[in-house]
Amino acid sequence: MPQLESVIALTREAGRIQCERLGGAWAVEHKVQAINLVTVVDREIDALIVGELRRLFGAPVVVSEEGDHRGAESGDVWIVDPLDGTTNYAHGYPVFAVSIAHRVEGETVLGVVYDPNRDELFCAERGAGAFLNGQRLRVSSTPDLLHALVSTGFPYDRATNPDNNAEQFRRVSRKAQAVRRVGAAALDMAYVAAGRQDGHWERGLGPWDGAAAALLITEAGGRVTPMDGAGRWTPWTLWTVATNGLIHDELARTLRGEATAR
Repeated sequence: MPQLESVIALTREAGRIQCERLGGAWAVEHKVQAINLVTVVDREIDALIVGELRRLFGAPVVVSEEGDHRGAESGDVWIVDPLDGTTNYAHGYPVFAVSIAHRVEGETVLGVVYDPNRDELFCAERGAGAFLNGQRLRVSSTPDLLHALVSTGFPYDRATNPDNNAEQFRRVSRKAQAVRRVGAAALDMAYVAAGRQDGHWERGLGPWDGAAAALLITEAGGRVTPMDGAGRWTPWTLWTVATNGLIHDELARTLRGEATAR
């Protein structure tokens, strides 16, 4: 596990910087949409992680939210989110994380998500299970949407794109026990792996948002698919549906608006 241990140390250092700089007088910039923010802290941590991945592992391809956005479904690929929940961070709202995933020939083999505010380190290696601070994770046993706590998020282009999750949110909120929207998809999905939530769905995640957390879920016994509920999910999939497995088909049907959804 030397590789995993090195990645864990790197995510902890990134989280330390996040907390150290939280509330500082640093610049906030906008990307394409006014609601899509980036801070100098994002870029500082991105440079740290990318540099260390290349130094430690000779990482040939690093797909990063603040750097290279290329799709890479083959070869040796690292996927990095230096600061998941940037809008929260910019407002001093303490829900944000670091996410790092390693993919080899189209399969995620390692994933780490770190929440520095709670000192919670979620990690998984393919075939070896998922863990939170050393304790084995299992998804929840909630059997149906009526009794489920689920979460979601909305795409940055929601004001201009009619395919913006608003209708799906309406459908699910009428069927689920509760729906949460906290603005950090990597943590939402990690919570599914930990059994704290029963599902998460979202449109338009970046590969850096879900790559590590999806491995956590599958290694904890859950399911991650596109909205069809059956296809192969990748970090570049448009719609992500991630659940404990038991509510998966019902949630996917509800999102699709099928009359058979209960």
